[in-house]
Amino acid sequence: MGEFEYKQVLVFRKDLQMGKGKIAAQAGHAAVSAAQDAFVHHKKWWEAWLFEGQRKIAVKVETEKELHELEKAAEDLGLPHALIIDRGLTQIPEGTVTCLGIGPAPEGLVDRLTGKLQLF
Repeated sequence: MGEFEYKQVLVFRKDLQMGKGKIAAQAGHAAVSAAQDAFVHHKKWWEAWLFEGQRKIAVKVETEKELHELEKAAEDLGLPHALIIDRGLTQIPEGTVTCLGIGPAPEGLVDRLTGKLQLF
């Protein structure tokens, strides 16, 4: 198998002080929810991504505002995405926006939004 053509990016807020377990749970929510959006609206992308090995990249932004800006940009580009809002059962208050899943989608489209973000 050659290089990846599809990927999913999980974008986390740097300003939240979540523990490793909480981060892992939020990553799971974002990955599954965004993949479900792709399955419904871009099934060919989803299938190709699944076949390639489900490539995921974790990156970070400074603030909630940046997550909302990325969500809007993903919407404008027609990319599958999912904004994750916590229920407040453990470390952070209910309603806290924790992360954003973008894709699976073609790498070039995802990189338009996330290509310059730092790895998490």
